[in-house]
Amino acid sequence: MPTDTRIYDLNLALPKAPTCESCIRHLGEALQERPGVRSVQRSPEGDRLLVEYDPDTISPEDLDAAVEIAGGAVTRRYRHERLTLTEMDCPECARTIEAALANLPGVISAHVEFAIEQLDLSYDTELIDRSRIIARIRELGYDVAEAQPTVLRFRLEGLDCLECVPGVEGIVESIPGVTDAEINFAAGTMTVSVEGTTDLVTEISRAVAAAGYTARLETGAVEKGPSRRGIWDFMLRQRRGRRTLASAVAFALGAATGFLPVPDAVSILFYAVAIVAGGFDVARSAISALRTTRNIDMNLLMTVAVIGAALIGEWSEAAAVIFLFSLGNTLEAYTLDRTRDSVRALIELAPQEARLLRDGREETVRVEALQVGDLVRVRPGERIPADGEVVEGSSAVDQAPITGEAAPVDKAPGDPVYAGTLNGYGVLTVRVTEPPSDSTLARLVRLIEQAQAQRAPSQRFVDRFAHFYTPAVIAVAAGIAILPPLLTSAPAIPWVYRALVLLVIACPCALVISTPVAIVAAMGRAAREGVLIKGGVYLEAAGSLRAVAFDKTRTLTVGRPMVTDVLPFNGRREQEVLTVAAALERNSEHPLAQAVVREARHHGLSPQPATDFEALPGRGARGRVDGRTAMIGNRALLEECLTIPPDVEEHLERLEREGKTVFVVGFCPSNGERPPSELLGAIAVADQVRPESRPAIEALRAAGLRHIAMVTGDNATTAAAIARQVGIDEVLANLLPAQKVQAVERLLAEHGRVAMVGDGVNDAPALARATVGIAMGAAGTDVALETADIALMGDDLTKVPATLRLSRRTLAVIRQNIALSLAIKGAFVLLASLGLATLWMAVFADMGTSLIVTLNGMRLARG
Repeated sequence: MPTDTRIYDLNLALPKAPTCESCIRHLGEALQERPGVRSVQRSPEGDRLLVEYDPDTISPEDLDAAVEIAGGAVTRRYRHERLTLTEMDCPECARTIEAALANLPGVISAHVEFAIEQLDLSYDTELIDRSRIIARIRELGYDVAEAQPTVLRFRLEGLDCLECVPGVEGIVESIPGVTDAEINFAAGTMTVSVEGTTDLVTEISRAVAAAGYTARLETGAVEKGPSRRGIWDFMLRQRRGRRTLASAVAFALGAATGFLPVPDAVSILFYAVAIVAGGFDVARSAISALRTTRNIDMNLLMTVAVIGAALIGEWSEAAAVIFLFSLGNTLEAYTLDRTRDSVRALIELAPQEARLLRDGREETVRVEALQVGDLVRVRPGERIPADGEVVEGSSAVDQAPITGEAAPVDKAPGDPVYAGTLNGYGVLTVRVTEPPSDSTLARLVRLIEQAQAQRAPSQRFVDRFAHFYTPAVIAVAAGIAILPPLLTSAPAIPWVYRALVLLVIACPCALVISTPVAIVAAMGRAAREGVLIKGGVYLEAAGSLRAVAFDKTRTLTVGRPMVTDVLPFNGRREQEVLTVAAALERNSEHPLAQAVVREARHHGLSPQPATDFEALPGRGARGRVDGRTAMIGNRALLEECLTIPPDVEEHLERLEREGKTVFVVGFCPSNGERPPSELLGAIAVADQVRPESRPAIEALRAAGLRHIAMVTGDNATTAAAIARQVGIDEVLANLLPAQKVQAVERLLAEHGRVAMVGDGVNDAPALARATVGIAMGAAGTDVALETADIALMGDDLTKVPATLRLSRRTLAVIRQNIALSLAIKGAFVLLASLGLATLWMAVFADMGTSLIVTLNGMRLARG
C-alpha cells in the first residue's frame, strides 16, 4: 500500500500550546482515528508533527483540514493560562496552591512561582471550568488578579448584509477568551470584549477573514492596574494589609487599656479583635490547606500557636504574635513587589498607540493593529511602537532599556529600531518588520518571566531542607509539650508554652525565601542593563566559571573590515592607489572588497567600475581602468607580471604579522600594452578590535579566571595578532563549527566550568556545549536570544565581566541569607527549649529575619 508523509509545524497546528505534551498527545490521538492515517510522530527536534498516511484513502488537502480541525478542537478543550496571584505572602503558600489545584479533576498541571506571583495552569475545559479553579484558590485565602475586560474596536470591510451579522458575532464569541462581540452594521464596526488581554487580536482578525470579511483593529482600551506607590497605598489596596492595620489598632487599644483602671475583660476583648482581624486569613488558609492537601504549612503552625496561647491565658502574646506575623507578611509582600518592578518597567515601555501612515494620511491606531510592512511616524520624544527599519529621517534613539547602551544611538534610513526605545530630536518614518506581539521587547519580557520561574540549584536545596526541617521541629515541639509533664509531673503550661514558641520557630519562611528574592532581584537588575539571564541556574553557574572562550569575529572584533593602511609605491599618491583599487572592487560584494570601496568614498573618490572585470577566486581580481589592465590581489597574483622589491616585501610581511589582509595593486599590461608593468601600492584591511575588548578581558583576569581562549574559524596569523592586542592566553584557529564544540569540550576537561562568548550564529553549538553560553548583540538576532543561556542585548563586551561579578555577588547574598536564617532558627530552637524565648520574640525574630533576607536580596537590584 502506498504511503506518504506530511510535516506540520506545531506552532501552527497548536498555536496556543505548541510545547504542551498533553495537547500534542491528544492531537496525535485525534488524527490517528482518521481513516488513512497510519502513524503520527513528533520530529526529533520536537517542534513538528510527522504524519504518515495512505494517499489513496485520504488526500493531502483533507489531511491538512483534519489537522486544522483537530488542532482547533484540542486548543479549545485544553486551556493554558498564566494567572497573577495576590495575597500570597510566603513561599509555602505556593506549594499549598499547587497541591490543592492538583487534586481537582481536570487540572493537568499547576505550577506557582512565588517570587513573581504567577500561576502557570493547564486544564481540561470538559472536566472543569475556570471559575471552579479560581474558587478553590480563593478558598485557600488567596486571590487572582483579574484584569478588567479589554474592549477592542474593529473596522469591518466587506460586510454588506445585515443577516450576516449574527453569524460573524457568533464566530468571534466562540473564540476562547472573548466574552462579547457586537457589530454596528450601519457604522461598519465591531466591538469585542476580551478577558483582560489584547493577545486575541490576530485570532479575531483570522476568524473574521475566514467568514469572508476583513477586520482591522482601530481603537481599544487596556485596563492597567493601579500604579505602585508607597507602603501605605500598598497596604490599603491589599485585603490582608487592611486587616493588618485593623489588628494594629486593636492591639494598641488592648495594650493601652492594660494601664487603665478597667476590667481585664476589656483588654482581652481588644486582643481578641486583634487576633481575629490579623488571623482571619491565616486561619482560613490553614484550614483549607489542611482539608484539601493534608499539608502542614506556616499558616497552620501560626494558627495553632495563637489559639494555644489564648487557651493558656496569654492573650497579649497571642495578639502580638498574630499582629507581628501579619505585619511581617505584608512588609515582605511589599518588598517582594518592589523586586518585580524591573519586568513591569519593561512592559510599560511599550506605547499603546502608534501613528500609522495610510494613503498619505497620519492615523492613530492601537499598536496591536500594526502589521508587518506598515509605515509609522515617530515624533521627537515618543517611544517607537514596534520593531522596524528606518525608511526616512534621522535621529538619536535611546536604546538603553533594550541594549543597555548608555548613549543614544544615531539612526538613519536602513538602520533597525526596537519597540519601546525613545526617539530623540528627529522625526522618523519606520517600516514595521515584526508583529508587535513578537517584538524584541515582547520576547525579552517573555524570556525574563520564564527565566524567573525557573528554580536555581540553591533554591532546590533550600526547598528540600525546609521539607524536612518543619516536621522535625514540630516533632520536637510535641515532645517538649508532652514528655516533661508525663515523666516528671511538672506543670504542663510552661512546657506547652515552650512548644508553642517552637511551633512559631518551625516556620521556614526566611529560609525558603532567601534564594528566590536574590535571584529575581539580580535578574531584574541585569535586564535593566541589557543582559538577559535565562534562569537562576545560569546566574549561579556564571559565578563559578574557571575559563572563558571567545569567538573572534563580531565578538572581540566589530565584524566589519576596514582599511587600516594604504602604502603608495613608485611616487604614486594614496588617492591614486585607492582609485584603481576601488574601480576594481566596485564589482565585488566581498566584505574585504567593500571595505576598500568605503575607504575610497571616505576620501571623496568615486571611480567608475572597471571594465572587462574578471574575478580570480582565492587570488584577487582583474579589469581595465583608464584604458589599462589593472590587478588587485595577493602577492602571488601580482608577481605573475611584475617583481616586488625586497623593501616592499618587508612592509607587506610586517602588515601580515599584524593580522591584516594585504592587497597589492598594480598595472599588468597584456597583449603588448604600453606602458609596462607598474607596482602602484598596497592596501591592508583588518577587522577592527572592539575598544572594550581588552578592558573586558583584563576585568575577567582580575576576577580570577584562570584561562582565556579564542576559538575562531579565522586563520592562525590573524587570530594570533588579535589575541596579542586584547591579551588572550590561547588561540584555537581554523575551526569549523563542529571543531569549536570539540575545543570547548577540551577546555571543559582542563578547567571544569567554561563560558563560551559568541554572536550566537555560527557558534551556536559551542554556546550550547559550554557551561554557560553568552551571546552578543542579541537584540537583533532571534537565534542568539533562543540559543544563549545569557544574552547581551547590545555589543558591549564589558557586560561579560559585569555579569560574572553580579553572579558572584548573588551567590554571596544567597549564602548570607541562608546562613543568617539557619543561625537565627538554631538559636531560637535552643532558647525555646531552655524556656528563654517568648512567643512574640519568636515571631518577631522569624518575620524580622524574613524581612532582612528580603532586603538583603533587594540590594542586588539597586547595584
